[in-house]
Amino acid sequence: MKSRKSDNLTVKKSFFLALFSLIFLFNLWAVNFNGLNISFDDRLLFKAEFEEQYELYISRLTDMSIQQLTVFPEKMYLVDNGRTIITLSRFGAVRIPVSGGLPTPIKGYPSLIDGNVPLKGRLQDVVASADGRWILHIEPVSPGYGNLLLIETSGSVKRIISERIELPGADFPVKWSPDSRLFVYEKGGRLFYFPIIEDLSVLIDERFRMIGQGGINSVLWGQQGDFFYLCENVLYRVTNPELFTRTIYGDFLSIGAVVGVFPFNFDSGFDRYWIAPDSRSILINKGQKSLFYFRLGESRIDSVPSAPAFLPHITIPYGSEKFNILWSSSGLLTVLYSLQDQITAMRFDINSNTIRALPRPISANGALSPDGTRAAIWGENGLELWDYENWRLIQRISREEVFSFAWLNNNLLIIGTSNFIEEINISSPTYQRRRIILCAADEYGFEESLMWQSRIYAKVGNEWFISDGRSAWTSAANVQTRQVSFSSDRFRVFLENQVTGPYKNNIYIRNLQSTGTVSLFSGQTAGSIYTQANQTQIALCFDLYDDDTGLLQVLAALRRFNIRATFFLNGEFIRRNPLAASAIAEAGHETASMFYAPIDFSDTRYRITSEFITQGLARNEDEFNRITGKELSLLWHPPYYRSSNLVNSAASSSGYVTVQRSFDPGDWISRDDALRLNLRQVPPADMIEQIIGRRESRAIIPIRLGLLPGGRDEYLYQRIDVLLDALLRSGYIIVPVSTILSR
Repeated sequence: MKSRKSDNLTVKKSFFLALFSLIFLFNLWAVNFNGLNISFDDRLLFKAEFEEQYELYISRLTDMSIQQLTVFPEKMYLVDNGRTIITLSRFGAVRIPVSGGLPTPIKGYPSLIDGNVPLKGRLQDVVASADGRWILHIEPVSPGYGNLLLIETSGSVKRIISERIELPGADFPVKWSPDSRLFVYEKGGRLFYFPIIEDLSVLIDERFRMIGQGGINSVLWGQQGDFFYLCENVLYRVTNPELFTRTIYGDFLSIGAVVGVFPFNFDSGFDRYWIAPDSRSILINKGQKSLFYFRLGESRIDSVPSAPAFLPHITIPYGSEKFNILWSSSGLLTVLYSLQDQITAMRFDINSNTIRALPRPISANGALSPDGTRAAIWGENGLELWDYENWRLIQRISREEVFSFAWLNNNLLIIGTSNFIEEINISSPTYQRRRIILCAADEYGFEESLMWQSRIYAKVGNEWFISDGRSAWTSAANVQTRQVSFSSDRFRVFLENQVTGPYKNNIYIRNLQSTGTVSLFSGQTAGSIYTQANQTQIALCFDLYDDDTGLLQVLAALRRFNIRATFFLNGEFIRRNPLAASAIAEAGHETASMFYAPIDFSDTRYRITSEFITQGLARNEDEFNRITGKELSLLWHPPYYRSSNLVNSAASSSGYVTVQRSFDPGDWISRDDALRLNLRQVPPADMIEQIIGRRESRAIIPIRLGLLPGGRDEYLYQRIDVLLDALLRSGYIIVPVSTILSR
């Protein structure tokens, strides 16, 4: 039996850890202002930086108005028949003419200009209607819930569509119809529709607009505008001409037709599906583990037995993510996904029921041209153009990271990089580019001029551009900038560091012709939704009993936020899921023991002795080492947190420290448990509210991964992104359990 001395567990606090915590306290995710430059006519240029993004602004000090001059294209939507670009960044949402121009803020979406401090965590997403008239946004009202808002992009109209809707996890819970006349949204495990009519006030109550059970991934629109709804194992289709007229009056599915019945149930929390452009076949990703192709009409239960309903199912390699489906109108189906930063491309040959590997592109991000003949592939390694039918690389157009992309037509595409949003003409032998707007300003200043109002210069790379603050940026030559100044005849400006709050520093303006000094951003607020925890440490521990469902989603979320957590594994899980155990270890997370088998130590059927405990812990160590080549830490907790003095004492004799949870979120309660024990299944959004509301210093919060035998409507780990957002926005520092115990 393997044993270790308990003094090996001791984790000493270091000077560097203390210094790191101090840096976190004052600088983590704080908005930083810099580059002040005031003109002789009292306009102030400055930069705002947040989470490695920055944008250039100009303020007219006489009225304290602020105008945005550049955009960071974290996300980009092409709307209004290709005439308008909507971009999202941490600083807000804006509209930009494709023809070129300066950004116009979308009122109603939280922006720095309108008094909203950027939130930590993920970007607050929107979905835009194809005509560009509307966006839908979820405004947080608590750590787990928000209000679904319909916002008119050209004005300040803002309407609450639904209150206390769950904050979005991996998928935004709304989908627009292609004709912009209708959208469907998810709330509380149910689907609702909302038609856009002239007088929205006459619409019937939400409860009478319900489609049925399911999540947002249960529905989609085909390329012909038809509506599809996959409920359990039945696929419904509502044809486009009938859709809008009938939904105004309710009974959404009464006009639908059953077009597919499948041999398994669809779970919108874990599964995804795609419909062919001709609406005659479907591809289903089952639990990110298998792909199934069905021909609609042949997948019915009463189909002819000799007619192949689907290809032999394709097993997806463990750890695959970032799935993307390219499906042309000619029927060519290509699946892209990444595995440990390696991209895989597979072509489905429907006629021969075969699948073949294709040459690898640079990313899994891809989109087909409108005619389906070419594919654009983009990501952190640049932009590639492929001949789609023959899957042949045409050109590596750019090696610069591309954040966002859209096809304008078959020959023109729009890309957003760290320097520009620009149009590229792929029909031109030289791939001619047209700059639409600047995304950066390495240098900037005011034109050296005797005119009443100086124009603005900005340098990107080796190129200079100029704007009068009203018109689009254009190329500039013979640049002569005015010397940087912090004062004019009327104002003086300066920066001052902030000890607390959402700003690392703030811009202050001194009016030299009167008394008083004011800050430019004095009215901004982070809101009262996320009460600051003063950088309190908290540990998340993930318990794996026998099933690895949800693990990849959690690992991906932790990787995005650069968070190290603790995973408790037992021998049964390690033996059943060796790839999962290795993935946890390779990701650098803390691994701890949960005994050799998922035994309830309070169950009288078992004879629990000290030797039984020590042997079970040692066997788990050996099992983990055999699979991963690494060692478990000397932290553990008994399965189901069922402990006793005998159990704890026996573990301590082997050098282990028993971990106690600070809070039980109740995510282990299945539907069967709720009925048998007369308990209520708490929704994950409510669990998040309870976790954030406890305000407990150095808390240890357990999250159970895997599927419960009795099932749940939704699991907490399916909202891991929302939980991490809430913790970070509340000022928590997420650390491994050993860090909590060492303090």
